[in-house]
Amino acid sequence: MAQPLRVATANSAGGRDHTGLMGAPPWTRWAGAAAELEIDVLAVQEVDHLLPRSGQTDQTLVLAAALAGQASPWASRFAAAVHGTPGSRATFGPASATRADEPSYGVALLSRHPVRRWAELRLDPSRLRLPVPLPPGTGQRVLWVPDEPRVALAAIVAAPGGDVCVVTTHLSFSPLRARAQLRQVVRWCRDLPRPLVLMGDLNLPARLATGATGWEPALRAPTYPAARPRVQLDHVLLDGDLMVLTARTASVADSDHLALTANLVAGTRLR
Repeated sequence: MAQPLRVATANSAGGRDHTGLMGAPPWTRWAGAAAELEIDVLAVQEVDHLLPRSGQTDQTLVLAAALAGQASPWASRFAAAVHGTPGSRATFGPASATRADEPSYGVALLSRHPVRRWAELRLDPSRLRLPVPLPPGTGQRVLWVPDEPRVALAAIVAAPGGDVCVVTTHLSFSPLRARAQLRQVVRWCRDLPRPLVLMGDLNLPARLATGATGWEPALRAPTYPAARPRVQLDHVLLDGDLMVLTARTASVADSDHLALTANLVAGTRLR
């Protein structure tokens, strides 16, 4: 049997701790906890890049260093969905491309193994304004906010058992919008090699996520909220010749989502 590829997906919440604060210490703690998952490929959502609210930290770079430890450096890539701080009218705006020196927010992929090729997809812009429930006593029932732009990031990983395409994304919190975005990601993936693993916070329950893709879940388990998970929003979906050896959920520092991890073997028909 080929050497397993150990993958994981986690919504990091930007390294916020239980008080809601962000910065280098919370992110360093989160990165250290992620390294304890002992994986080969990590997909991360809600990643800050040089944003003032997180101490202008390149969170992807810090995470790559924590994952590598004293071993060989990891391949890593950040993909910006927006430039500026989400929610800030002064700085917030859609990212037409990822720029290394631009404060941004998005997703990241990191791999112990070499990456042959990277690709990014900017999902169709949404003009929706979505309702966010407000706590009682505020005088309003909901706050209408614009939906954030979204991005998908793919890597062709040169794994020991053969190349595997890994894709991550973080979809809209509107289920109808998220399902449409997921279908767009699936169409984009048609031109990517197999086997393929899609990982991320899809903001959809398992039935809708598998129905929109037709792909196999590595694990069905609730992931949100982390303290008392009730619904699965985070997914590892498989297309092509892959077999799941083991899969589980895991807590990572102060994230409000559980991570999903899976040990996969390529070159074996998924059953």
